[in-house]
Amino acid sequence: MSTEISTAMSAEPLSGTTALVTGASRGLGRGIAVALARAGAQVVGVATGAARLAELHETLGDRFTPVAADAADPVVAGHLIDTYQPGVLVLAAGAAPLPRPLHEHTWATFSRNWEVDVQQVFHWTREALLRPLPPGSTVVAMSSGAARRGSPLSGGYAGAKAAVAFTSSYAAAEAERAGLGIRFVSVLPQLTPATELGAAAVAAYARRAGQDLDSYVRGLGPVLTPEIAGAAITGLVADSGQDKRSYLLTAAGLSPLEMA
Repeated sequence: MSTEISTAMSAEPLSGTTALVTGASRGLGRGIAVALARAGAQVVGVATGAARLAELHETLGDRFTPVAADAADPVVAGHLIDTYQPGVLVLAAGAAPLPRPLHEHTWATFSRNWEVDVQQVFHWTREALLRPLPPGSTVVAMSSGAARRGSPLSGGYAGAKAAVAFTSSYAAAEAERAGLGIRFVSVLPQLTPATELGAAAVAAYARRAGQDLDSYVRGLGPVLTPEIAGAAITGLVADSGQDKRSYLLTAAGLSPLEMA
């Protein structure tokens, strides 16, 4: 194999792969969609933000198909799984929690992330098992570091993200039992001010701690960016040798975790 051909292949490790990303219009989901497309995948991006999806289509061109839809809708999940039969499915959609202490939440605000984040992971995961996706496929559910340490200013957010990780783990066990050859992985990103959701949370926790924002951000350490997340998830789906079911994602990349 010539050096030129080898370099081209390594530069596009996902060439010929269809990847579907929910929550693709902003934040870590957007960074992941961009990275997957630049790694050679044909990316289907699902989000409610049609204008942002259109901007992304302008950036990525024919490698990106925008779908303006509610990722938590089970009909959307079933229809798009049937239509595109992705080899990579990244579930990054989620609602921004209301940053208030427990007693200032209503049940509606407290449970928001269960209704959105957990629902969308459940519906897409179920469809991936039911169809099923082709052997060798990878399904990545984006959870949160809050699933491990809690998030007292985010209502039911931490519990919802723990449910996301457990749902992915349960699906991995079912896929293994049925011999489907589908890899299910949960990824728990650290808190970051580099996304809209994260920036609001960081500002709220800085106020709670009585610190100015810059000092609080410095205390968090190196910042996880959408670009770092995109590179990490691309590497994860391209390398079937990374066989753990759960990973922590920080600015330094992925670290394996053990789910209970």
